[in-house]
Amino acid sequence: MPSSDTAARRKIVFLSGTRADFGKLKSLIRTLLQDPPRFEVHIFATGMHMDPKYGFTVLEFEKCNFPNVYRYINSSSGSTMDQALGTTIQGFGQYVRLIQPDLIVVHGDRCEALAGAIVGSLNNILVAHIEGGELSGTVDGLIRHSVSKMSHLHFVSNVEARRRLVQLGEDPDTVFVIGSPDVDVMTSVDLPRLEDVKQHYEISFSEYGILAFHPVTTSLASLRDEVRQLSSAVLDSGRNWVVIYPNNDEGSELILHEYLERFAGCPRVRMFPSLRFEAMLVLLRHARVVLGNSSMGIREAPYYGTPTVNVGPRQHGRTSNPDILHVPCERDAILAALARAHSRPSLRPVREWGQGDSHVRFRRQLERPEIWSTPVQKAFRDIPVPPIPRAPLSSEPPPPRALMSRNEPRVR
Repeated sequence: MPSSDTAARRKIVFLSGTRADFGKLKSLIRTLLQDPPRFEVHIFATGMHMDPKYGFTVLEFEKCNFPNVYRYINSSSGSTMDQALGTTIQGFGQYVRLIQPDLIVVHGDRCEALAGAIVGSLNNILVAHIEGGELSGTVDGLIRHSVSKMSHLHFVSNVEARRRLVQLGEDPDTVFVIGSPDVDVMTSVDLPRLEDVKQHYEISFSEYGILAFHPVTTSLASLRDEVRQLSSAVLDSGRNWVVIYPNNDEGSELILHEYLERFAGCPRVRMFPSLRFEAMLVLLRHARVVLGNSSMGIREAPYYGTPTVNVGPRQHGRTSNPDILHVPCERDAILAALARAHSRPSLRPVREWGQGDSHVRFRRQLERPEIWSTPVQKAFRDIPVPPIPRAPLSSEPPPPRALMSRNEPRVR
């Protein structure tokens, strides 16, 4: 088991399964690497990172010069979420028993994060969850809250997320508001220039929108019609689009098939399996609109003041930002919302996810000796709840029971 010596060098494993969570974890990884006497950093890369169809983004860790990257393939074409979960638990379990970490860091609401939290909690290893306590539609919300319940430390984006975790029975002393770590990258002075990004990815548009649409795993029966409606709206809009492949959830093959069939050869559409996170942020900042159901439209786009047309229920309840236009996945509704988004004046940036210092706040907590004494045996913390008022007793007699019909069969 990990050492209990508070002065020991701490071995920390970051688990990443998608291009999105890597963007969230990047600044946290980098800040701990700057203190090698105190922290030893390892990375378990799996999921979409290991799939060539999505750009084999495990290479992004090497481009960042991150050490100790372990590659693990947890799924193949056609795998379901439960299969990926089971495979990740098996592979990650073997990995942590080999390196014996002091802390496992997971992010968000993917099945890989749930696998990491399960492995850590069942092996008495501290688990830190990044961006718990938030709301999202579909099964993602269930996974996020499940990860939180299997985690011991919580690093959340705002006070509202902290309140929800306390409501879920988490110890308030283990929930820390640090903001969203991707804002650290968004505010960086080292982001590339728009001209360089366009040249690298061969994007010739002067104006463009970004399309990022993922399958909703709880309503796959309607996915085929929805993606056809969405594709028709994109083509009929007459505008230029940068299209990002969906994530690898069940249903992604259907979306990709529709994209390749409808968008192939269209000069107004450029499709990409994946984009480097920094390049994606630069494109997002200068986009006319974000279309789809990605959290990018809920979190990052408002920070830059970029309009969002959010389609369908995937991000339901995630934000109350009035500048985000929520529409059903229907061609006419999408086109009307796009027209509204393009006619709006510049939006006021929304800064509800931190100020770009999440990595500093994260590291300060891990530098506290007492954080490493957090019990691995969790206890549910009740919060005071007003008693349910009892209905007053009535002095009136109860209503008469309905008489049975003579012809109604009797049960004997």
